[in-house]
Amino acid sequence: MTATTTSSAPLPPTAVPSTQAHTAASGRVTVARSYRFEVVKLLSQWRIRLLLLACWIAPALFVAGVSAQSTLPTDTLFGRWMHATGWAGPLVTLGFAGTWALPLLTSVVAGDVFASEDRLGTWRHLLVAVRSPRRIFAAKALAGLTFILLLVAGLAVSSTVGGLVAVGDQPLVGLDGHVLGTGHAAGTVLLAWACVLAPTVALAGIGLLGSVVLGRSPMGLLLPAIVALAMQLVQMLPLPVAVRLALPGGAFLTWNGLFTSPAQLTPLLIGIVVSLLWAVTATVPAYVLFLRRDFTNPTDDGSARRAVTTAALPLAGLLGVTVAVVAATTTATGSGIEQAKVEHSLATEFAHLYRLQTDQLHRPPVTEAQLRTTAACTKAGVQDGAQGPGNDWRCVVSWHLPGAAATGSAVYQLDITADGRFVADGDGPKDVNGYFLVRTSTGDAPNPLWQFDGDVDLLAASPESPTP
Repeated sequence: MTATTTSSAPLPPTAVPSTQAHTAASGRVTVARSYRFEVVKLLSQWRIRLLLLACWIAPALFVAGVSAQSTLPTDTLFGRWMHATGWAGPLVTLGFAGTWALPLLTSVVAGDVFASEDRLGTWRHLLVAVRSPRRIFAAKALAGLTFILLLVAGLAVSSTVGGLVAVGDQPLVGLDGHVLGTGHAAGTVLLAWACVLAPTVALAGIGLLGSVVLGRSPMGLLLPAIVALAMQLVQMLPLPVAVRLALPGGAFLTWNGLFTSPAQLTPLLIGIVVSLLWAVTATVPAYVLFLRRDFTNPTDDGSARRAVTTAALPLAGLLGVTVAVVAATTTATGSGIEQAKVEHSLATEFAHLYRLQTDQLHRPPVTEAQLRTTAACTKAGVQDGAQGPGNDWRCVVSWHLPGAAATGSAVYQLDITADGRFVADGDGPKDVNGYFLVRTSTGDAPNPLWQFDGDVDLLAASPESPTP
């Protein structure tokens, strides 16, 4: 009888079903997936879609409409040049955006990105899906920043297109009277818009902090706008330069220095660095508070004590440190507006604009060196050592024409604001700066010497001579 032996081969290891492997691999929701989800959520809100549409269309219509009017917004920087060049339109829009539009847009986006979950009561569902407060915070912050950048880009592109279509690509006159060619003007306008991204990001960080700390309270939504309004009020006061530059709102104003030659870069760079420091100082406490939050308690959406200790104190400390650093590292004292600086800025700009008027009237060409322009300014009767902002500056500009024995002179009334911007209003003689039109061979044209905007470099050392 033969014994039959059965040999059994080893069984292969049990294979994991593909569906289980896919579930295990997809169990961890990455920041990229969370970011896409947050972008879709923001885009599904009707107010966000409306803001995007408005920012990409309304500025073009506004600039084109204003450029077609006979009356221009001369009280706005570069507003008086909107008939002359299309590059003035985006700068007028930038001035309005830095004052009102960007703080409000930042409030709507960054100030609500966390608070909306509190109002809807969806934190538990989001945590179950993502399972990481860190990834949730990163995704929401990046999504909010993305939409803020899209809004800023829309304002810049739309206003530029509207200006160029309505007026054209002509040279732009800077804040010291020198003429920027079309290429130079385009690059400088783009750079000015890029520079205001820093204070906008600072307001976004404040919005994130308010949204996390104050929860469903409407104060969290309004916090960036309130902070921006407070900084605007501070900028209007005759405070020391160090205090003004230590606030992130200063970068909404210091882009003006890009339109002088040489460019006034120091205040702008200080404003950008300060703004980025504010953005970090506001975002880090928001991140820490968000991770420490008790999401099992539906009523826990922030407390006043945490708002003061964890949110307000770091920003107050940063303000004190930046004021001290700026004061110690810069040369300007007080308001930074001094008699010698005003005289130098006015004489330099008058010389440039006089050449522009000479070209309009087809007179013999002359250079700034040949004019030897000087200015003598007083403020409220103070002959020597006048300083500070105000509308009581009175200046007499003198110049010399080649081959002429007599010295020309013109009178200006200056209104200087605390940020160094001034408006020079001509007060005669009539054939120089006493009338808003000049008669040219092709008809009447705006007189560049009648009224013009200028800028005093608050951080520059006082010149020894007012001669440009």
